[in-house]
Amino acid sequence: MNLIVTSDADGAWLDWGAGHRRCAIGPGGIAVKGGEGDGITPRGTWPVREVFYRADRIAQPRTALPLWEIQKDDGWCDAPEDSSYNRLVKLPYAASAENMWREDHLYDLVLVLGYNDDPVYAGKGSAIFLHLARPDFSATHGCVALAYDDALAAIEQLQPGDSVQIS
Repeated sequence: MNLIVTSDADGAWLDWGAGHRRCAIGPGGIAVKGGEGDGITPRGTWPVREVFYRADRIAQPRTALPLWEIQKDDGWCDAPEDSSYNRLVKLPYAASAENMWREDHLYDLVLVLGYNDDPVYAGKGSAIFLHLARPDFSATHGCVALAYDDALAAIEQLQPGDSVQIS
């Protein structure tokens, strides 16, 4: 099964056969990603890798994908020159890394997409996730973001080997 992300004049949408669901994407829209921090949601078909969730905030989601509880010291390396670039790391970390244990609720449920991870190219972009949207569906930094119920429903449908197609 593929989740399909598209955008039009009315916004961004995700569909997996259950109808269009509103989503948020990066302020640069859907395009070929130019590099780290460019705000572009990368065009392409990306395999789903694993799911992370905040066990202190939400119930364990039902999924056939590998599932991990986010720990207080989890981070995601976004330093292109580092050997752990675009990988989960433990904080504090010597290089730049995004904190996965956020004060807001955006990462209470996170699906990791297989963008620039096999192999990893320095500076091509990191941490492309499907995560929870802000209430106003404001832009992400390049990820795809959904309302909680929609993200949970999508993750419950996904199987190992499925993908997210961003077009």
